[in-house]
Amino acid sequence: YFPSPFLLFTFFRCETCSEEEAKYRCPRCMKYSCSLLCVKKHKLALSCNGVRDKTAFVSVNEFTDLNLLSDYRFLEDVGRTADAAARHPTMHSPTTKKLLCCLRNKARKCNIDLRTLPVGFTKRRENSTTFNCMENKFYWHLKLVFPHCHAEYTLKGVPDDKTLADILKPYIDPVESDPVVCQRLKIYTASPQSDVQILMKIENRKQNSVRYNELDASRSLLDNLKGKVIIEYPTLFVVLKTLKNDMVVLGQGKHIFISCYAILRYFS
Repeated sequence: YFPSPFLLFTFFRCETCSEEEAKYRCPRCMKYSCSLLCVKKHKLALSCNGVRDKTAFVSVNEFTDLNLLSDYRFLEDVGRTADAAARHPTMHSPTTKKLLCCLRNKARKCNIDLRTLPVGFTKRRENSTTFNCMENKFYWHLKLVFPHCHAEYTLKGVPDDKTLADILKPYIDPVESDPVVCQRLKIYTASPQSDVQILMKIENRKQNSVRYNELDASRSLLDNLKGKVIIEYPTLFVVLKTLKNDMVVLGQGKHIFISCYAILRYFS
């Protein structure tokens, strides 16, 4: 967090309490705050970590020397991380390489382009996806994102023959969902199931041209992943059709509204 210049915060009030003049501005979501208490409240309300997004898109017209310096330092950090990952003992373990190769081959046979990241990357470290040869079935590591509530949940060991509707039941079904989760995702549980839309980001597109595939909730996870590129594990965005947003669904030419925070966080 950094103090706003004096001339700036005389024009802005705290966006959390709306009472005091702003003294600080969040490097990530650019919200104004007046005190440490309001900073903590805004982080909790928006699930914001307060860390500036170094990969956020900046148009050419707004690009400055500071952005150039930031990009240069970011590339240096990436280089150091890649070098450290290359030296990691696990990277050269024959067992690890064999397991990853087997996982990618099994996915390829299912018409899924599964790509793994080098050791040291967060998604590589998090991924718990396995393949059961006896059952001839994937058990996926899966992340569910509910942007309208700024919530996300991580699932482990999700069988590939389970439908998306069944996967979402413990979260958005008004009867079967956990009471705590139901309260947090109230906007979803109160909406008709027909309004729920499940999207997955299309990989390998430019950051200023992000598109999403709409998935079929009645079909299995495996069927929905066929013909798609998966980097480590699937991340599903659960949105409501009735709420406008700027997530563009491929082939539909329509938009669905979600906060910039939620979108930018998962682009990187």
